[in-house]
Amino acid sequence: MGLVTGDLDQPVRRILLALDPTLAVIDEAREWGADVLVTHHPLLLRGVHSVATTSAKGSSVTALVRAGVALWVGHTNADVAEPGVSTVLANALGLTDQRPLSGENAGRVGDLAAPVSLAEFADAVAAALPATAGGIRVSGDPEGTVRTVAVMGGTGDDRFDDVRASGADVYVTADLRHHPVLEAREEARGGRPYLIDAGHWATESLWLESCRERLLATLGELAAATRVEARVSTQRTEPWTFVVGANAAQPDRAVPPTGGVS
Repeated sequence: MGLVTGDLDQPVRRILLALDPTLAVIDEAREWGADVLVTHHPLLLRGVHSVATTSAKGSSVTALVRAGVALWVGHTNADVAEPGVSTVLANALGLTDQRPLSGENAGRVGDLAAPVSLAEFADAVAAALPATAGGIRVSGDPEGTVRTVAVMGGTGDDRFDDVRASGADVYVTADLRHHPVLEAREEARGGRPYLIDAGHWATESLWLESCRERLLATLGELAAATRVEARVSTQRTEPWTFVVGANAAQPDRAVPPTGGVS
């Protein structure tokens, strides 16, 4: 999406990176003296008719402009970049022989070093990603074998056809909705591909450090000469804070999706 606010001629020495341009993130940028805030998610994802401070979006725009903090957004750019959001996620899960999940270069497919059970893989996903209030949700036989893995950082329940075509044993993504998941599991007859919903923030936030490193590497000697600094925001923009009433049953006692798992 590119530059959202800011003067193209303003000097840049401090760059803050965050997943979302929330008010708390903008406050951090102002307090640190950042010249540019780089985020993955847009501030203005949908059209607005006012940026008055009576809304959170208006307060955000006003705060950025008043503080002289430019906002640059790399949303779908980062999704399809190589390496991008899904590449970093695939690397975190230890996938080798990586290839695009779709022709648009969105998502990745790769292989584990050795086959593991779905339950073991789910544990590995939880260990590799930042902890969240909701944890991760898994659909499939906990004893099912997993070797080939498809991943899509962020929302991914519109890619089930690509996942099936890839031959993946399991698909790791986020924001999986009831009806698309139920249909996908029906199509799989309880078998592969299994599904793991690891959360939007968790699957995408890993990209920030990679982006920071590549940004400084690209600037190279110029960054060193001008003392350009870049750091990842300390703010967690995961919106969920706690859960109650989660099913505490062990995986082997859970009721499988329609179609059954032996």
